[in-house]
Amino acid sequence: MHTSGTEPGLHVLVTGATGYIGGRLVPELLDAGHRVRCLARSPEKLRDHPWAGRVEVVRGDVTDAESVGGAMRGVDVAYYLVHALGTGPGFEDTDRRAARVFSEAAHAAGVRRIVYLGGLTPAGRPESELSPHLRSRAEVGRIFLDSGVDSVVLRAAVIIGSGSASFEMLRYLTERLPVMVTPSWVRTRIQPIAVRDVLRCLVAAARMPAGLNRTFDIGGPDVLTYRDMMRAYADVAGLPRRIILPVPVLTPRLSGYWIGLVTPVPHGIARPLAESLRHEVVCREHDIARYVPDLPGRPLTFAAALRLALRRIQEAQVTTRWSSAAVPGAPSDPLPTDPDWAGGSLYTDRRRLTVDASPDALWRVIEGIGGDNGWYSFPLAWAVRGWIDRLVGGVGLRRGRRDAARLRVGDSLDFWRVEEIEPGRLLRLRAEMRLPGLAWLEMYAERGEDGRTRYRQRALFHPRGLLGHAYWWSVAPFHSVVFGGMARNIARTAQRTQPARADQIEPGRARTR
Repeated sequence: MHTSGTEPGLHVLVTGATGYIGGRLVPELLDAGHRVRCLARSPEKLRDHPWAGRVEVVRGDVTDAESVGGAMRGVDVAYYLVHALGTGPGFEDTDRRAARVFSEAAHAAGVRRIVYLGGLTPAGRPESELSPHLRSRAEVGRIFLDSGVDSVVLRAAVIIGSGSASFEMLRYLTERLPVMVTPSWVRTRIQPIAVRDVLRCLVAAARMPAGLNRTFDIGGPDVLTYRDMMRAYADVAGLPRRIILPVPVLTPRLSGYWIGLVTPVPHGIARPLAESLRHEVVCREHDIARYVPDLPGRPLTFAAALRLALRRIQEAQVTTRWSSAAVPGAPSDPLPTDPDWAGGSLYTDRRRLTVDASPDALWRVIEGIGGDNGWYSFPLAWAVRGWIDRLVGGVGLRRGRRDAARLRVGDSLDFWRVEEIEPGRLLRLRAEMRLPGLAWLEMYAERGEDGRTRYRQRALFHPRGLLGHAYWWSVAPFHSVVFGGMARNIARTAQRTQPARADQIEPGRARTR
């Protein structure tokens, strides 16, 4: 995807850079020689990305005409990689409004091209009969094509890559259920595509000829049913053959709950995806090959895409995940650390311990919290809270971690999100579970004036209404077990993993190399 060096780079705007596709597209555009500006509601979420120092980041929202207009100034190509999936029944209106704001701002700023990644729709099916998810994707594409700005609308079905929502659904359903009673949509034909091939098409779209204003269907070489896909995953992952029994009684709503219970993908996202899977989505043309020629072994086969995604997971090289994008409506302000914070009641639970370990050893435990390592206290209580959150439509504990050892601002961490991280000192998490208020958890590794290591922990809760106050006091009796146990166990783990100093090694016990 590198430029030949004969063409000057373009000035490119990317929306959705904190999301799954956008976070992977930005470095590809940079490697192709383009100058990149990112529009983000929370620019700090991009701070820890490896490419953050090479891009311009501006604060804004695609539904805000003023911020979008400012971001468009001097831009040649604008990528639209956001959608309101999972925000509730009004997501179609939000998508429509945002697309109109974006297209009008692009036209006013003289942008040469809009590039949009939409969804593949079934042939011959009126939009009124499509699932809300696919109907909204189609409408957004049409808004751009009618905007007066040359637009390239790429339409993809299931995208396969480490961390994608579609891949996580497939992975967890197949790995956890050796025998499955499944909805009838497992027999629907689908043309999946590897995320690498999606990115190749997106980068190439920036330099397509002027005057081009059309959709392109993009897909891999295989057309499969979802049942075929699950069996192929089992084969690539070395699992026994799965027994799949389709039944006609699982509605899209029930399918969404079923996927939400078995996989990390919450019901708010699983349901619209499940509704879309009842449609056959197969490419009707392959005109993209005129501008993005097929290469030997490309586009990747479904099996090759699976193998690559699994290898990335095994090697802990997942650069972005479906959960990279924030949960819609999740709190971000006010911050509990602001000295002039004036948001009303703020309940706190504070813990402080002296730790017989170095601050570095303590920090490694703090940064490794969550996911497979758990939360260092009363696992059943955390599991129950995760189950309850899933049942009421929240994200639960199954999102895990992007990386087993390292965190960055914006990472999802079970039902928390990393709001701030000061390596070696502070980790602040913001709750994204369903709560009657706003909640944060802070963990510090510090060295005291006496030279000893201190662990400091603070849980904060800003209640919303009477229910919020009642919630805090109903769980307060358990804080000594949950938060107190967490602090003690984090300290013990740091002490246990602290390498012994030379003067602590008993005579005769030193090892030779």
